[in-house]
Formats: sequence, structure tokens, C-alpha cells
Amino acid sequence: RAAAALVEGSAEIALATKHTLTAAVHALPTWQVTAHEAVHDMDNLRLVDVGDGKWCDTKYMLRQIYSEGQAFVLGDDGWPVAPAKGLQIEVGRKGEQSHDDTMVMGNLGYFQVRGNPGIYEVRIKSGLSNETFELAKKQDVEVSSYITPPFQLRVQTRPGKNHEDLFEQSSGPGRVAKLANGPSSGGGDGMLSGWISSLGSMFGGGDAARKEDDTAVAKSNSEDEGLPTIHIFSVASGHLYEKLLSIMILSVRSTTKCPLHFWFIDNFLSPNFKKFIPLLAKKYNFGFDFVTYKWPSWLNPQKEKQRLIWAYKVLFLDVLFPMDVPKVLFIDADQVVRADVRELWDTDLKGNVYGWVPMGDTNPDTEGFRFWKQGYWKNHLGDLKYHIAALYVVDLVEFRRQSIGDALRGIYNQLSRDPNSLSNLEQDLVNFAQHNVPIFSLPDEWLWCETWCSQEAKPKAKTIDLCQNPLTKEPKIVMAKRIISEWQTYHDDVQRFLDEVSANQTAVAGPPGQSQGPAGRAEL
Repeated sequence: RAAAALVEGSAEIALATKHTLTAAVHALPTWQVTAHEAVHDMDNLRLVDVGDGKWCDTKYMLRQIYSEGQAFVLGDDGWPVAPAKGLQIEVGRKGEQSHDDTMVMGNLGYFQVRGNPGIYEVRIKSGLSNETFELAKKQDVEVSSYITPPFQLRVQTRPGKNHEDLFEQSSGPGRVAKLANGPSSGGGDGMLSGWISSLGSMFGGGDAARKEDDTAVAKSNSEDEGLPTIHIFSVASGHLYEKLLSIMILSVRSTTKCPLHFWFIDNFLSPNFKKFIPLLAKKYNFGFDFVTYKWPSWLNPQKEKQRLIWAYKVLFLDVLFPMDVPKVLFIDADQVVRADVRELWDTDLKGNVYGWVPMGDTNPDTEGFRFWKQGYWKNHLGDLKYHIAALYVVDLVEFRRQSIGDALRGIYNQLSRDPNSLSNLEQDLVNFAQHNVPIFSLPDEWLWCETWCSQEAKPKAKTIDLCQNPLTKEPKIVMAKRIISEWQTYHDDVQRFLDEVSANQTAVAGPPGQSQGPAGRAEL
């Protein structure tokens, strides 16, 4: 049954299948709805785990509303002449620090910002954007409804400037501003703002929740001020990959001296992991943030969750992170890192916007599965290499300046019309686009996986990835214990700390409301 109440609605669904299911909420495009409380793995629901005749209770929460808009450049006659591609904007309550920033896409002049109920000012971000453009008309964004119409932003070039000035190539240490502090909270002014603020308390992103989030989010600290903060992006969905992600984090932390800041896609993570990661960050001294970008309505959708996750790895790199993040490394959750990732961070990309590791070509046992050396891919690539999507480095400054995100989204929209294309979505996309967006090939030792690489190359490996072996289909945990000598130590460290957290929570709050493993131990 489904109740009519919006906030406290409920639904009962019978689970009578032996298949593994994924639970998802179909909400409005500008709503971010995530699981707030869940004992079971909602990405891998199985009757054998829930128990025949038993309930799987999950509470979902509307955490955030996003405001969409279009930004166009006005000509001399006052009419729009072009999308304001590359324009960086920020939003915030009047008289307060901005709480979100973004960049306008070349695709339809589209942009989106976080906009829970309130009244916000739209400002052009300082730097090249503000030096090149000015607002044609100041207009506040008012979010006073669950459904907010697209905001129309109009800008005009400053005297003596033109749109191309926005894409000037700057250089030197001052080309990227220092990463700003976290978002600030606060109310608007007037009766309407007061009512809107009270409405905002209904959301996970309201002032109370914002205060809680600010407390939970750990910030990177280092006594060595000369070391750069290395930003690492990763995705995980399901309890298994969340555990692997925790192990990957520990492996990076144990091999890298620099401050670390991890970025996770919020809408794919379980409630248990979101509660655990702040504690892990505090113990092992790394920073983190949860980020997301709502799928634009004009971009061809993905129905299968795994393919949606793959898409998020590349399609929104220019807008997913704060504009002041200069570079980011992507490391798959099922990897163990054996080297200092600063070496990867400092890699000279030779003018390219990103660097990826070529697929391994030294294990003869899987030669028949190297599809990129056959048929269409062989003809399309020519002398170019096919690269794996498990680890890469992106120069976000150049990525944004050259509008690479627009190019990839355009190519994706064309190819995804054919359901048989982009089998390995993000991997196929960037490799297909190499003729327009060249890839810098990182050294082979930066990613070793048993499926594609020889045993002789393993001693030099700087990361080990648990690639699925099409010959054996060996489970990842079994494979990890067999091929990575230090994996069990990392696993035990994570599990030991998780047990400590569980014991402390039990002592304070009574019986824990989180998942219990077969031996009664708390699990991610």
C-alpha cells in the first residue's frame, strides 16, 4: 500500500524472487532522494539475506533540491546570441558567503546549483569570468516550491572584452585560487524568507542538517604546509564495494605523505557508509566531501544503475567539484595503492587534459578477450591505445578551459542513441573520443590487474586492481586475498575500527540499528 502523506508516506513491496534486486526511488529530476536509514544493502537485495517472511525497512529522505537554469550572452541589441559557455557563477544568501558554485555548460547554456528553500543571489565568480562578463540584470533565485522553474540568467561582456577572453590560458602557481572554506548557513530576510527557512527544515539539506554535515566533514590538515592537497575521486555502490573503498583509502593514506581529500558521489552510498566515513577520516587524517550532480533532462538517460555510475565517472567532471579544485585523481574502489600518489598528481600530461593507463597487454591467457584489438575498435583506434577506466588523472583547469565536458556529453548523446554502443560506458566513451580529445598514456606500472597483465610485471605495480577475470569469474574478496599480500591487513584494520565504532554506539544508544554480519559484527 502507499500512503498519501508526502513526508511520512510508506509503501510495502513483496519480495518473492531469488534474483538480486536494486531499490530506487523515482523522484522529480531536481530532487535528490537517498536512503536515510537502511539495514540491508539496498543495491543488492536478496531474499536469502532479508529472510523469508521478514521485513526490509528503509527510510528515504529528500536531502536536497537543485535549481536548474540557462545562461546566455546578450548581444548589442539586448537579445541572446550564444550560451554563456564556461562562465563560472556562485550562489548564496544576501550578504553571506556563497554556498555553491558551478560552470555554465556549452550544452544549451545549462547549469544547476544546490537550492533548498530560500532566496539566493547569483554572482559571477571572481577571476576571468568576472573580468569578462557582468550581469545584464540582477535577479534573485527564489526557491519556494518543490518544483522550481528553470532560472534564466543573462550576462553581457564588459567593455573591451569578448567571450573568447574567458578561455585564456593562464599559467603559474596563481592560476588557481585557494580552495574556499565549506558552505555557510544562514537565513534570508523578510517574512517570505522566514517561511522558506521553516520549509527548509523539512529537508536533509536544511540549516540543522547543514550544521550536522559541517561537523561531520573532516578537513585535510598537514603540518607540512608545503605539501599540496591531493584530491581523489571514487565511486562505490553496495556494501561490498564500500568495504573495498575503505581499504583503498587506507592503502593511499599509508603510502602518501601529502594531505588527502576524497570526493564521493552522495547518491550511490549507503546510510551506514555515510555515518562511518567521518569517523574513518578523523582516525586516518584525510578530508572528504559528498558531491553529486543531478542528471540533466536533455542528456540521454541510463536506466541500469551500474551504467549510471559509470557515466558519472566522466560526464560531469567539469561541474561535479568546486571550481577551485585544480586537479583530481580517480581511483577505483577495488584497488590497492602501493606507491605515493603524489607522483601521479605531479605527472606532466604534455598538454593533454587527462592521463589514463593503457589496458594490459602482457597476459597471453586472455588474448581472445581483448576486443579493442579486433573489428571496429581496431579500425577506429588505428595506432592509438585503448585505456582502462580504473585510474586516471584530470587537469580540471584545462578540462574546463577547453570545454572537454561539453565535447564528451555531445559525443555521449550521439552514441547512446544506439543501445548496443558504449558497452563499457565511460571507458568506451573516452577511448572513442581520442581523435578529438587526446589521452596521455600513463606508465603501465600505475595499474596492474591479473586479468590483462603478466606475473612478471607485478613486482613493479604501483596499484593493483581487482579486474573481473572472464576465464575464472573469481569473487573479488577471494581474488584480493590471493593476489595482494597486504590486503588482509588493510581489511582487518577497517573491520577492527568498525567493530570499535559499533561497540561505542551500542554503549551509548543501546542495540545498534545497523547491519549485523553472520557473526554478529557490524558491517558496511
